[in-house]
Amino acid sequence: METVYDWITVAIFGGLVVLFLHRSVGEQEPNDTILHYLPPAVGCAIANYVGNHGQGPISALIVVAVLIYIVLVLKPFGGLKL
Repeated sequence: METVYDWITVAIFGGLVVLFLHRSVGEQEPNDTILHYLPPAVGCAIANYVGNHGQGPISALIVVAVLIYIVLVLKPFGGLKL
């Protein structure tokens, strides 16, 4: 854990883990499967790798894409109320 990319991607991944565990022990049947968590997890790994190799702007775009995926697909806050 030496760079800002390490901290950001690990924090997002940690949030994914908490969301998955929270939903897996909930009273309701989860609307998602473990496969829904694969794209953002892989995205975090790629963003970290790219950022650690001097491509900060590309890493930032990947992180934003991961966050958008999490909000739109996994709906951690019950979905957007537009």
